Amino acid sequence: MSEALHHQIDTDGAIDFEDLFETAPCGYLLTDRDGRLVRANRTFANWIGSSPDALCGKRLPELLTVPGKIFYETHFAPTLRMQGRLDEIALDLVTADQRKLSVLVNASEARRADGKDIQVRFAVFMATERRGYERGLIEARNKAEAAVADERAESELREQFIAVLGHDLRNPLASISSGIQILARESLSERGSKVVALMSGSIVRAGALIDNVLDFARGRLGGGITLSLDASEPLETALRQVVSELQSISPDHEIEASYELVEPIICDRVRIGQLLSNLLGNALTHGAKDKPVRVDASSALGDLTISVSNGGSPIPPAALEKLFQPFFRGHDRVRQGLGLGLHIASEIARAHGGSLVARSDENATTFLFTMPLAKVEEPGE
Repeated sequence: MSEALHHQIDTDGAIDFEDLFETAPCGYLLTDRDGRLVRANRTFANWIGSSPDALCGKRLPELLTVPGKIFYETHFAPTLRMQGRLDEIALDLVTADQRKLSVLVNASEARRADGKDIQVRFAVFMATERRGYERGLIEARNKAEAAVADERAESELREQFIAVLGHDLRNPLASISSGIQILARESLSERGSKVVALMSGSIVRAGALIDNVLDFARGRLGGGITLSLDASEPLETALRQVVSELQSISPDHEIEASYELVEPIICDRVRIGQLLSNLLGNALTHGAKDKPVRVDASSALGDLTISVSNGGSPIPPAALEKLFQPFFRGHDRVRQGLGLGLHIASEIARAHGGSLVARSDENATTFLFTMPLAKVEEPGE
């Protein structure tokens, strides 16, 4: 048995309740019905830097912070009067050296048989660490809620930015394209026809650049590459259109194309066409002009594969590793354009659950897209 407990037991073996009251590990207070202190134990007095005798006669609200005084008078005391008991009420005391001491208070009224109150009993517990922990949780919650609100606002701004960017870039380009089509139907000189053909090619390239910029913006701003998957129309038609379009703006560069596609194929035909357009445009721009560009598309053994090959100087191994990074312009093959085409093509491949790889040697530079084919369910399955 500890020495402290010995002091709490008298010679007859009875517990010394007076010592237990004074040295308890919590504060004990007795007040009259008006909140005036009748008695305070030494534990409580030590906490606030006073003595039990000095505290007697003071009203409990005098020991509280200003918000605590208001809370005591408007809520604590009236509720206690009605209910006769309150538990775990958080209050802040003011110590003798003007520090704030956070506590939890339990209070109950002792009443006479006639219902009139005799005194109010308070048990006061230190709550500095608990209150600090609670405040930390509240701050963390507030920060999280603020972050969610900021993210929603940023998300709306992203969508607005992308929508405005697409609208403001595409509309004037569409007007120019319409004007060129009107001019192409007119009787033009040989020189005028060549100029119109060059302008048409520029429109195609500008449209591809806008697509790449918008897709890059969506990817970096949170939207990602979006897909519309279906197998309702043949993929070969979309691929042939891309090849024909790019051949029209590069009539002096031969394109050899081979298609061995078993329909139907579940994919986003527009996106796959964009992937081919980026790869073929890259090959036409950077490949050797005296060697044909080869396009092969096939579906066999459960995979869709599309490859684009061109002759010319091989890509250095160090540059080959960075080809699909956005804005990479580290070698002669990407000195033109924004450096986004191959990056967007790789993102389209990834969105389809496939891959895009590049190989380059003295014979050819080849970009190979591979995508696993999904099973097309027949009606009634």
